[in-house]
Amino acid sequence: MAKVKTTFFCQNCGTQFAKWQGQCNACKEWNTIVEEVIQKPEKSDWKSSTSSVKRASVPLRINEIDTTNEPRLDTFDAEFNRVLGGGMVPGSLTLLGGEPGIGKSTLLLQISLKLPYKTLYVSGEESQKQIKMRAERINPENSNCYILTETKTQNIFKQIEDLEPDIVIIDSIQTLHSDYIESSSGSISQIKECTAELIKFAKETATPVLLIGHITKDGNIAGPKILEHMVDTVLQFEGDRNHVFRILRAHKNRFGSTNELGIYEMQGSGLREVSNPSEILISKKEEELSGNAIAATLEGMRPLMIEVQALVSTAVYGTPQRSATGFNAKRLNMLLAILEKRAGFRLGAKDVFLNITGGITVDDPAIDLAVVASILSSNEDVPLQKDFCFAAEVGLSGEIRPVQRVEQRILEAEKLGFSTIFVSKYNKISLKNTAIKVQLISKIEDLVAELS
Repeated sequence: MAKVKTTFFCQNCGTQFAKWQGQCNACKEWNTIVEEVIQKPEKSDWKSSTSSVKRASVPLRINEIDTTNEPRLDTFDAEFNRVLGGGMVPGSLTLLGGEPGIGKSTLLLQISLKLPYKTLYVSGEESQKQIKMRAERINPENSNCYILTETKTQNIFKQIEDLEPDIVIIDSIQTLHSDYIESSSGSISQIKECTAELIKFAKETATPVLLIGHITKDGNIAGPKILEHMVDTVLQFEGDRNHVFRILRAHKNRFGSTNELGIYEMQGSGLREVSNPSEILISKKEEELSGNAIAATLEGMRPLMIEVQALVSTAVYGTPQRSATGFNAKRLNMLLAILEKRAGFRLGAKDVFLNITGGITVDDPAIDLAVVASILSSNEDVPLQKDFCFAAEVGLSGEIRPVQRVEQRILEAEKLGFSTIFVSKYNKISLKNTAIKVQLISKIEDLVAELS
């Protein structure tokens, strides 16, 4: 009998060691190194039962490579298509991560039930009856979706070979195990091996594969970090289980932009695509309230109108508080310093709280002007007109700086019924005959004068 070979892996970053030690040299975490069996039997190909001859790979000139024969596959989900960059690329591997219970399985099951292609949904966590019960609520009429409950990769590939699906969905990668690795499911070795087998299958057959991945308590994809390097696209499904809205983001995308955003609403019949995000990001109020301002921002190619809320109050304790939700706290401190230095507002002894509604985080500097307007409104306790909106960056000297694609922001504000948008005087605007008034300002003092 051959000797069983073992080695040591860090469960946090996947670094391999020849012997055990207390601290990982790579990620500096303590007590994360465990011993795993790595001896493998003679490894066969995922499709070893067929006698097909594989074409050897040969180098080609870059201008000889043809990319026109690989159209993207439409998922029939506008939000999912937008985040992926236009649909699924044949042969791609997409990893979807998110909190437990956030709706990852529901999202991919819903997509598989919409598709007119033959889809294989492989679940290692739920039985076929459980999945059928959920499918009854979403789309019970679909006949192209096949459900398989299996965790052994060799058995999965045997079923794939018989069925020949157009798309494969794995729920989840941490539940799979391969006979070629003698460690338990979810270990570093198993995750790397199973993912490598799926990549080999996807690239050789040009079949898109969607994986669901668990996350750790820190919010990272569970398993080795190399898992995120191996796949083509890493998506994150975010949201609060106590609220109905979910946000889909791309953290990595080899075939498109990582700036796109998809928004869903969780309902009893599944996830509803939110085509107009401004309906959830702007609250409906019967009366005007101070401290609220509307900003025109961009997420990828999509313009959004979001509501910025500020509360300025006298500090009860000696040190005033500065708190920001969905906005960079250091940038908030910078804007407060600009208001104090350039506009003469004494905010040093006051608490300032800032919130971006809808539970999203915004990095676009174009919301600076809306942040400043909301702080001024709350400080003076005078509400802004509800049909005002803002789109400009604020510089350290108090100048109002231009932002990119301002015309797209103006048209979105006009479409949603706003009467006036405040932008930088230095933006080049060629729009004509618009119903919205474009108010050009150059300094922070101009904003104060317009709002007072």
